Amino acid sequence: NGKRVLVTAGGTREAIDPVRYIGNRSSGKMGYAIAEAAVARGAAVTLVSTAALPSPAGVNVVKVESAEEMRQAVLAAYDAADIVVKAAAVADYRPTIVADKKIKKAAEDSLTIVLQRNPDILQELGSRKKSQFLVGFAAETHDLEAYAKEKIAKKNLDMIVANDVTAAGAGFGTETNIVKFLFPDGSKTELSCLPKRAVADKLFDAVLQRLPGAAK
Repeated sequence: NGKRVLVTAGGTREAIDPVRYIGNRSSGKMGYAIAEAAVARGAAVTLVSTAALPSPAGVNVVKVESAEEMRQAVLAAYDAADIVVKAAAVADYRPTIVADKKIKKAAEDSLTIVLQRNPDILQELGSRKKSQFLVGFAAETHDLEAYAKEKIAKKNLDMIVANDVTAAGAGFGTETNIVKFLFPDGSKTELSCLPKRAVADKLFDAVLQRLPGAAK
């Protein structure tokens, strides 16, 4: 109650031309469940989203599409936030050149699209962090804990939510998730398969235990 929470959700879309884009399989359901859990606990919530899902009641939803649009929206809200949960699946790369007209099929059997790196929003937030409690996500297909621990250190996180998207009940678009919470001190909490809203409540239980000034 009284906290300002910033959440991101969905997979970004990186334009190839006015019709096509590069994207990923993220539905945004986990991020929306997190926003709902936060507002239910009395927080003022801003949700930066690419997802085509109904807006949660009481949540300020900022709709974006690309990684750069998400970056701008997140940075605009970051300084005022107390808790930040970056649940969105942000594309690592985008096309270097975006065609202004639909690319037509040519005689060649292949088409080459050159990609360039997108800004790493989570790492930028970690480098700018002042008093914010910063939570990242690691959706992986292998070496889950190794990658998650690397992200904690590299991106200056206070917590990371790691899940193997190949596991039954934990993939993109499901109503459930199977996650591990990992922390900078090496501790971790493993959850069984739960509805995403239940995972969101467990997430905030963990965050609130670790906020500065929290009762131990």
